[in-house]
Amino acid sequence: MSKRKIIDDTEVHEGSGNVYRDLGFPDADEMLVKAQLVAKISEIIRSQDLTQVEAARILGVTQPKLSGLLRGQFRGISERKLIDCLTSLGRDVQIVVKSTPRRRAAGKLSVVFA
Repeated sequence: MSKRKIIDDTEVHEGSGNVYRDLGFPDADEMLVKAQLVAKISEIIRSQDLTQVEAARILGVTQPKLSGLLRGQFRGISERKLIDCLTSLGRDVQIVVKSTPRRRAAGKLSVVFA
């Protein structure tokens, strides 16, 4: 349940930190992880001054597919493919599995950039 406030006669709800959850998507956690990975892919492409055609070649996708991906159309693209894109762009990806805190029974998936 989100916190509500009234600011200048407008009802404002505090978000959960996951816009996909706030919008009611059933796969909200997966969507957030993909969005974070895509944001990093986009950042790397920009930092290397690559065109979409050049980046698509490096990533092994078509330019239209890359264009859609960078616009947030990543349904149907696996997290594994996005991780492969990061390694193709010269990044190491490390997956760490650790115990959950005692206050939480279930684990969670998060993305951390170093």
